[in-house]
Amino acid sequence: MKPWYEKLFENYAEGYEREPFTRGTMGECDFIEKELNYNKSLKILDVGCGTGRHTIELTKRGYAVTGVDLSEAQLRKARQKAGAEKQKIEFLQCDARNLPFRDEFDAAIMLCEGAFPLMETDEMNFAILQSVTRALKTPAKFVFTTLSGLYRLFREHPRAERQQGEATGRESFDIMTMRSRDFFAFTDDDGQRHEIVVSERYYLPVEIRWLLKSLGYRNIEIFGATLGAFSREEPLTPDHFEMLVVAEK
Repeated sequence: MKPWYEKLFENYAEGYEREPFTRGTMGECDFIEKELNYNKSLKILDVGCGTGRHTIELTKRGYAVTGVDLSEAQLRKARQKAGAEKQKIEFLQCDARNLPFRDEFDAAIMLCEGAFPLMETDEMNFAILQSVTRALKTPAKFVFTTLSGLYRLFREHPRAERQQGEATGRESFDIMTMRSRDFFAFTDDDGQRHEIVVSERYYLPVEIRWLLKSLGYRNIEIFGATLGAFSREEPLTPDHFEMLVVAEK
């Protein structure tokens, strides 16, 4: 049986394009550019690139970006969009836990749960961080967002909706494992209706710091993530569904 994230994205490229969280691309790329000091000589890896929205926008701004994703359907849409924009971009189907790169990139981005923290176990999620780290040169910068455990621990009513589909109201959160188990109904690009169990790992800031320190990152900063408006001026609070992580190695 396929993991939930493979089932969801095997035929959901058009649906993904309609998701409300995809509307913040410009502002998010503004933040990434600023973090890279507008240095267009840098090579960027976009992990879990989906339909390529950040990859394409950064390429249009003059950066060399490679997009990787597990879903071939998402990548087909990304290639189609890049072609329409007359942008030559390398999009590769890869498992983020085992990327085929070593010491190749100056920066990596992994946004909107592009890969981490969707995996079934903590070890699998950590393997993604390890794999991205291997792909980076030294020095390099890693910018990513991930689900904030503070949100699930401190809010009385966790977010019920997810993406463009429908939450069924049957959801749970295990504070011992910091894992959610949410039932989610959606309609794929062929009009077929599906119901899956979405299980994701919510992380506390101290966990992210420890994981990244164990991989050799020397400067780790964590902020609140507002879609389309990433900022170093936004402290992380329990109201943030995601946290924004900026790490340097």
